[in-house]
Amino acid sequence: MMDWTDRHCRYFMRLLSPSARLYTEMVTAAAIVHGDAERFLRFNEEEHPVALQLGGSEPDWMAQATARASEFGYDEININVGCPSDRVQSGRFGACLMAHPDVVADCFRAMRRETDVPVTVKTRIGIDDKDNYDFLQGFVDALAAAGCQKFIVHARIAILEGLSPKENRSVPPLNYERVYQLKQDFPDLTIDINGGLTSLEQVDTVLQHVDGAMIGRQAYHQPYFLAELERHFNPDQAVPSRQDVVDRMLPYVDRMIAEGVSLNSMTRHMLGLFAGRPGARAWRRYISEHAHREEAGSEVLVNALNAMPLAA
Repeated sequence: MMDWTDRHCRYFMRLLSPSARLYTEMVTAAAIVHGDAERFLRFNEEEHPVALQLGGSEPDWMAQATARASEFGYDEININVGCPSDRVQSGRFGACLMAHPDVVADCFRAMRRETDVPVTVKTRIGIDDKDNYDFLQGFVDALAAAGCQKFIVHARIAILEGLSPKENRSVPPLNYERVYQLKQDFPDLTIDINGGLTSLEQVDTVLQHVDGAMIGRQAYHQPYFLAELERHFNPDQAVPSRQDVVDRMLPYVDRMIAEGVSLNSMTRHMLGLFAGRPGARAWRRYISEHAHREEAGSEVLVNALNAMPLAA
């Protein structure tokens, strides 16, 4: 979810789901150690519980980035061993690190020395020709021996040679059974599943076998799915309507614009709010045509609502 789940996106999604754990886009340890750590690590207090996803393979840098992140108050720090992009591979982090569990374990141990919050691992079920359960089991076993207690498993392998990052999100077939087997073999570990979850029924099904479900692109393209999940699992929790969410975003938008943030950098995450509802196209069109203008403010959202049929 690089370039997607920034702090503005997460603030918006928190309005939809009070209880979901939110994850940042992946940030490299090098960017935090040698770059503008404040820009990469800053988040809104309303986002809690929120986890930072770190990418890297140098234990010292990962430890320094963890120490810096701890000062900001993250609730979890996650090592990303699942991203298949070319630029990630060239930096020797992401999914290619599945082939080097010892390196990931060294990073994990170095990070644990710098924080009291959980350090977790997000991974695939395999890479390239290493498409078998024994490979996944060996990877998890090595990290569990180092002390890792939680794994988020994308139930697809990553094809590092021959598929684009986009294709890696859909072309390799889903294999939930392999993740289920992992939970059976490591009952004391927390195993969450990720990949292809687009309905309440699917989420209910996988939760019969594992401890948690991570929702990625479905939550981004149809964000109100998060509110539906909230209502489903916490029926006593008040869930806002779509218009309520827009109304509650307005003060945040005004505050961020006063700090110099562009409207478009916030509203781009909201385009799918009315997906599948009457007026969704009018909502998207109005925002797309007006949010990029230099003088644009929160009134764009109000006008976008007014441009929709009353049935929305």
